[in-house]
Amino acid sequence: MQKPTIAKGTRDFLPEEVKKRNFIIQKLKKNFELFGFSPIETPSFENLSTLTGKYGEEGDRLIFKILKSGDFTRKIKDWGAGAQSLATQISDKALRYDLTVPFARFVVQHQSELIFPFKRYQIQPVWRADRPQKGRFREFHQCDADVVGSDSLWQEIDLIQLYDFAFHDLEIPTEIHINHRKILAGLAEIAEIQEQLIDFTVALDKLDKIGQDAVISEMKEKGIQENSIEKFKPLFHIQGTFDEQLNQLEEFLKPSEIGMQGIEDLKFIQNKLKNHQFLSSELILNLTLARGLDYYTGCIFEVKAKKVTMGSIGGGGRYNDLTGIFGLKDMPGVGISFGLDRIYLVMEELGLFPTQETRHFKVLFIHFGENEASEAQKYIQKLRQAGIQAELYPEDAKMKKQFSYGDKGNFSHVALLGEDEIKNDSLAVKNLKSGEQYEIKQANLLSKFNELKEIFYKA
Repeated sequence: MQKPTIAKGTRDFLPEEVKKRNFIIQKLKKNFELFGFSPIETPSFENLSTLTGKYGEEGDRLIFKILKSGDFTRKIKDWGAGAQSLATQISDKALRYDLTVPFARFVVQHQSELIFPFKRYQIQPVWRADRPQKGRFREFHQCDADVVGSDSLWQEIDLIQLYDFAFHDLEIPTEIHINHRKILAGLAEIAEIQEQLIDFTVALDKLDKIGQDAVISEMKEKGIQENSIEKFKPLFHIQGTFDEQLNQLEEFLKPSEIGMQGIEDLKFIQNKLKNHQFLSSELILNLTLARGLDYYTGCIFEVKAKKVTMGSIGGGGRYNDLTGIFGLKDMPGVGISFGLDRIYLVMEELGLFPTQETRHFKVLFIHFGENEASEAQKYIQKLRQAGIQAELYPEDAKMKKQFSYGDKGNFSHVALLGEDEIKNDSLAVKNLKSGEQYEIKQANLLSKFNELKEIFYKA
């Protein structure tokens, strides 16, 4: 007999886990719509050509390709010298790696149907052939909010506030880290290593984790020369408030025009956000932050939860020509993402899920026999029409078994409708937690159950 298993990096979710995940999703949806974003959905898989070449060499390796189905393999013997490559013949589709590139494809394909600037949110699963570890899965949900059709920095300001509102609503204190792609390019220009920008930033991004000496060692391994490293070493000693770090960085980057453009953008954002009273977030200038450099062109974001050891729970940035890869030029965009799975882990660790989300007022009708069950259905229908969760135990089983099902099924009450209750047009109801019992007349059914419901949630 085969032992049941699931694929590594995937998970099953029990009912209470799904309810908690839905709690997070509903909070995010509420805030997305509060900020004017509209929902869209795209297919779980795209043409392979849509995804490849968009995430860099490392990202492309993590794309789950879908093998063609059917009898195409029987035709392999007929492939001639002019046939396509074996890889293309075997797979021409792939599971989506993220929601951003499919969104860019969506915008280009539906541009005549959209009003720009177009603000969308999207909550759907994505897949990556990554090495599973705590907080990192091969199948997970992304919750994205993007704006396309505007290059105004007010969009970045709005997205930072969206992060603040959403995480405040979830009661998660956070740090919103911000950097700028042009600042990183300016640093590479100062050090005369423009052609090694990716190696430079990938190593720099590890500064908080492995320290200065290890970062420098990694850069040397990547071929960055000692004299170049000496030129950007002052970067390691920049500290102070957001404004103080910007001022120090400005002095350092004055010889770089592109670097100064990044400085001016961050100055604008910082100055305008001084009027925003942060609810539970803190905006931090992180000069080592480097993510998505293959398509981000401006500000880049990363969100970290305070009080827990966890990777980022959100991130994003500006990508001013992502739609250009599909033929639509000059379509600026900026977006952020919320990591649902990591947010869930953070809320579990901090005990942030409200108890009422896992306690429900619901009623189990005990099954006494066919006639009593038929009468019970009349009550059940009335309660359901009133928005009260009610159900009948499906079998005429022993009372102990039915009550045990009620306990284990997290029912708040059981209802007993036997011969005597049917004669008296009444219903016996027992609170499974307190043991209290009530007799409810059919004429007062809804008012009494609403009263019990109110008592239950106040307890």
